[in-house]
Amino acid sequence: MSWLLKSSIGKKLIMSITGIALVFFLIFHAAMNFTAVISEDAYNTICALLGANWYAVIATGALGALVALHFIYAIVLTLQNRKARGGDAYAVSVRPKNVEWASQNMFVLGIIVIGFMILHFSQFWYKMMFTELVGHHEVSLGGTMVSPQDGAAFVKYYFSQTWVVVAYLVWYVALWFHLSHGFWSAIHTIGWNNTLWMNRWKVISQVLATILCLMFAFVTIYFYARHMLCPFA
Repeated sequence: MSWLLKSSIGKKLIMSITGIALVFFLIFHAAMNFTAVISEDAYNTICALLGANWYAVIATGALGALVALHFIYAIVLTLQNRKARGGDAYAVSVRPKNVEWASQNMFVLGIIVIGFMILHFSQFWYKMMFTELVGHHEVSLGGTMVSPQDGAAFVKYYFSQTWVVVAYLVWYVALWFHLSHGFWSAIHTIGWNNTLWMNRWKVISQVLATILCLMFAFVTIYFYARHMLCPFA
């Protein structure tokens, strides 16, 4: 087991497994968010099921652990790679032929994704699940007291603010680049590929990243446009 924690291959394997697990979470999250467009009541029902329940708390803890492992090992591998390059670490470099831009900037993209995750958690998780965990049944949202299980109210409130919408759209772009390279790279590290499937996995990664990010973006733009057209809806 020590090789898994100490070797570069072991670290990359941990990053790959945690990354794929996080992709499955994003698929669930995108589908859940899209529900808000179809039915706010259905969305609120899901929010209630994912509130301060023991299974939701355990799942949130597991999700936090996955994010932490993924990010920590990304930092460790990045530092190792810089150390291995030695004097060339700070040299101006030209992107090699056939090397994706996202491949050379995965760490920076990851920092952007993590940064906006903190914003997202402060706006939604903290004021919803955490509020319930500490025993509060209402939370202030733009001067109005709402139930922490009223997820639709949170979506409508935050996605009515221009700066929030722009920030989230930037997040989705960074997420697209991170996913479009990261997913197939994780598959490659695990070994679920061959000469035939390598290009197929790359296409699948781009399609998956595009669908996920478009779903997130659609929900964001939908509620922003609805607020602009009908502010009191």
